[in-house]
Amino acid sequence: MKEYTLLLFLALCSAKSLTGPSYFTLKNMMLQDMEDDDDDYDDDNSLFPTAEPILPLIPFDLFPTCPFGCQCYVRVVHCSDLGLTSIPRNIPPDTRMIDLQNNKIKEVKENDLQGLTSLYALALNNNKIYKIHPKAFQPTKRLRRLYLSHNQLTEIPTNCPETLKIPKDVFKGMKSLHVLEMSANPLNNDGIEPGAFEGVNIYHIRIAEAKLTSIPKGSVPCTISRLGLGNNKIKEVEMEVSPTSQVYVKSHLEKNKLKKVPPGLPELKYLQVVFLHSNHIAKLGVNDFCPTGRRKKKALYSGISLFNNPVKYWEVQPSTFRAFLARNSVQLGNFLK
Repeated sequence: MKEYTLLLFLALCSAKSLTGPSYFTLKNMMLQDMEDDDDDYDDDNSLFPTAEPILPLIPFDLFPTCPFGCQCYVRVVHCSDLGLTSIPRNIPPDTRMIDLQNNKIKEVKENDLQGLTSLYALALNNNKIYKIHPKAFQPTKRLRRLYLSHNQLTEIPTNCPETLKIPKDVFKGMKSLHVLEMSANPLNNDGIEPGAFEGVNIYHIRIAEAKLTSIPKGSVPCTISRLGLGNNKIKEVEMEVSPTSQVYVKSHLEKNKLKKVPPGLPELKYLQVVFLHSNHIAKLGVNDFCPTGRRKKKALYSGISLFNNPVKYWEVQPSTFRAFLARNSVQLGNFLK
């Protein structure tokens, strides 16, 4: 028994602590929406258990498998800022979060995530990824958060061979995916085909700081809650989001080249926040934001940003903002060249 206690003490003393900011950021992010996540998980299978585990009466593995150079703790694999050129092997199969930020990874290969059926969040932002195998994410049926910003992805084409960047079917079957972050990739408008996110229940898509010139028709899923397309080159909007959608809440279209308020906003009954600042909008119509007749919004606007647009605010009719919570819900500001 003394020898067993000594081994346990040495293992605890030699364990690496997880104090990196990216670890805690991702941990807090995951805890925000994990309350409704695991109906099909066992009660003792939570990512960050609150109860103290009961030590088994039989010997256990003091040194579980962990990729070389990484830090592993309670189903979290922390491998950021290591200069990695590929996704490491030997990731524990019960891992729920993998942090691979700030490395030099160029590809996500077919078997890189093999066996990781419990994976919840994958952070691959700030790498050099230009290619993702169409079957790479198939094992991750429960993946909810995927971060691919600040890479070199250029396309999400349809019906393409595996040699191209991101084939359409790369997200196929990922019904649990809730967050997709792809900002700061050189993705142009032709790289997003209609149906690219078909069959995926994505609530939050962010493709900011890219080269988009419009929102391709049919590319926005009906489950969308937050659409982030700021800092692009968008001149027109062709959205086909269902007017009956009960989750479409926030839209980011700031820092683009819009000349008018995107059509269709009055039909989105649950839309509450729209960012339109730093565009080329010169006029606001009475019905640009609010429905007409007996139709009513199910949720009033809580925020519309229109500053840094050439709008003559003294010409705007007060009824333009009739479906707003309060006067300070609208930010017009001044247009300064």
